[in-house]
Amino acid sequence: MSRVIRAAVFQTAWTGDKESMIQVHEQAVRDAAAQGAQVLCFQELFYGPYFCQVQDPAFYEYAEQIPEGPIVRRFQALAEELGIVLVLPMYEEEQPGVLYNTAAVIDADGSYLGKYRKTHIPQVRGFWEKFYFRPGNSGWPIFDTAVGRIGVYICYDRHFPEGWRALGLAGAEIVFNPSATSRGLSGYLWQLEQPAAAVANEYFVGAINRVGVEEYGDNDFYGTSYFVDPEAQFVGEVASDKEPELVVRDLDMAKLREVRDRWQFYRDRAPGTYGPLTAP
Repeated sequence: MSRVIRAAVFQTAWTGDKESMIQVHEQAVRDAAAQGAQVLCFQELFYGPYFCQVQDPAFYEYAEQIPEGPIVRRFQALAEELGIVLVLPMYEEEQPGVLYNTAAVIDADGSYLGKYRKTHIPQVRGFWEKFYFRPGNSGWPIFDTAVGRIGVYICYDRHFPEGWRALGLAGAEIVFNPSATSRGLSGYLWQLEQPAAAVANEYFVGAINRVGVEEYGDNDFYGTSYFVDPEAQFVGEVASDKEPELVVRDLDMAKLREVRDRWQFYRDRAPGTYGPLTAP
């Protein structure tokens, strides 16, 4: 019997302040639930600007503890009220001076399931992330949610195939890739890498990107969020490249078994030959 998950991703523009940004996302949760969505993922660092365009310690104040901080608690209550799984990409303070780019996962009953910390941290013009984040140390966890097994891989991570594969080996059915990626730098990769990862690892991918040009730099965030299936087919239309948009799509999990039975990539792996890939 087919199992269909109604999943959502939300892309939006920086509102100019943290509280209004949170409120925009709270409304997106309500809108997604009203459309029957069972799981929703936000964009990278969802409640703030993409401050990594500059190097300024003033932005450390956006970090909070996970799950003890107020934002996680606020969205736990909303998840429980509406019965929806939430993926919250946030700025995490483990302790003063120890900061991560993190996604918290909340189940449909409001319970906190755990976190993924971004593993690969860029340090290039417009993306000065090593100034703000330590490399993640969480590995690649899978979260057993009310809708199934989901994973998270954050923005720059997507350029590295190893984590995609680790999530597949751990049993991921949907992997969310919340991002802040700009038109001039990586637009040509956006509709290439995630579909390729979905095919190579035989699961659904939800790719989320913010929109607009923010006051801290000239990065033009181009949206175009989407879901893609393990045959590299977009599920419905790709979102706008300029406007906020809530993308809600039905994902048929029967497709996973169909594709895995056809290609047998996991059977035909040769892990005994891959040792050199982990050499420094």
